[in-house]
Amino acid sequence: METFASCFSAVEDPRSRNSRHDLLELMFVALAAVLCGAEDCTDMAAFARAKLDFLRQVVKLEHGAPSHDTFSRVFRRLSPEPFEAAFAKFTASFAGALEGVVAIDGKALRGAYERGCKSSPLHLVNVWAAETRLVIGQRLAPGRNEVLGAQQALALLSLDGCIVTADALHCRADTAQAILDVGADYVLALKANQPTLLAKAQALIEAADPAGEAIQGPAKAHDRMEGRAALVVATQDDDLDFPGLAAVARVETHCKRAGTPEPVIVRFFLLSTPLSAQKMLQVARTHWTIENQLHWVLDVALLEDASRSRKDNAPQNLAIIRKMALNALRQHPDKGSIKTKIKRAGWDDTFLASLLSHMR
Repeated sequence: METFASCFSAVEDPRSRNSRHDLLELMFVALAAVLCGAEDCTDMAAFARAKLDFLRQVVKLEHGAPSHDTFSRVFRRLSPEPFEAAFAKFTASFAGALEGVVAIDGKALRGAYERGCKSSPLHLVNVWAAETRLVIGQRLAPGRNEVLGAQQALALLSLDGCIVTADALHCRADTAQAILDVGADYVLALKANQPTLLAKAQALIEAADPAGEAIQGPAKAHDRMEGRAALVVATQDDDLDFPGLAAVARVETHCKRAGTPEPVIVRFFLLSTPLSAQKMLQVARTHWTIENQLHWVLDVALLEDASRSRKDNAPQNLAIIRKMALNALRQHPDKGSIKTKIKRAGWDDTFLASLLSHMR
């Protein structure tokens, strides 16, 4: 609880000074509840009542279990920006030094929409450390502007020595500079939304010696045969006008389903460091773990898209609680799926205590 308190103590309580329940205690109980499968504020209150004796071993809860109205009121009114900054600090405190690929991608909270506005749910930008399998940052995409959200999320982090990856939406000079400013290198997908850069990158690749190409596979995976090839070409100062640019890369994906070849997928990238072609293959594939190891798990195991929390700041703040819970579940050394660990935490107080202590 000490590390938790030191990281989140700077988050301002939005309630009046005579509030019955301490803000840090409410956050801690909410986290413990989500670790045990709670999906909303009503579940958190039910968990607090059922586990009151256990919780009092860690926090005081002088006035008993908080009600669902208390949880709802706090998370609706709590300012998400300092909460997100505290989350990034808390994650860094037990994650250790980060290295390798850090992926950035947007995610909609499908249930976080007002009636009649289903087509425009709340949109967040997540930052994912692929090597440690930890969520290290989150930011609202203001006005569904994912680019601005990503730049704000990066500003909260220190990523010395990491390689930040992002899709073509973020292949912009200002985002590239924001990545360099936090001490990281970038590998940014390049598509037709940057036609001049794309044309120049294609020309450099076509003029390069194909002997430097790295080939991976073909290998069988998910009922298909896949093979990949990558070529990286260093750039000169006057080749392309882009902050920190050191190389361009091409990655080709060849796939066969039921023996029938599919069209070759060709992707281009801008790099701020000249990776080897083999390393480029690894980085390009690792980026997609943000989809299948983070976003998919949030929706399937923690039911994020099904959540109908939509008022004020509640969706954004509860998304942080879910990510804290997922980090704790992922970092616990016991074997088992995320779903199994959630069930174990609800059934076994000893396992829940070990989850909470492992974060500290």
